[in-house]
Amino acid sequence: MDKLKEMLACDDVRGVVRTLAGEIIKFHNPGVKDLFELVETRSEALEGASVADRVIGRGAALLLALGHVGRVHAQIISEPAVLVLQDYDIEVEYDKRVPNIINRNGTDICPVENLTMAMTQPEKAFTVIKEFLINNNIIES
Repeated sequence: MDKLKEMLACDDVRGVVRTLAGEIIKFHNPGVKDLFELVETRSEALEGASVADRVIGRGAALLLALGHVGRVHAQIISEPAVLVLQDYDIEVEYDKRVPNIINRNGTDICPVENLTMAMTQPEKAFTVIKEFLINNNIIES
């Protein structure tokens, strides 16, 4: 996990996955776009994987649970995300734990965290996150 945490020091790396086979997958986009696309196209890569990310909110935690990751490190993690990861028996460590992830403008709760706040099923969260990403032109339908 230390090597993955070191990779987060690179300016363009937002998150890193190390698969059980040792493959390294880097995330470069802010938010959940890269994680969502990995779950959608290569969810098997997340099975048992170690993940380090700069920011993990509840939506990301539900996607990580859907992918059945083994370990997670976050530089910043929300309380709701910690609870999700613990509920799914995912080992979690973090540098800073906050009540909620705040949006990029600093004016409100992150929209993905807000959308998934009452959700407990990763599959349902996946669907809602997909709709959000499409509606906000972050991914194509």
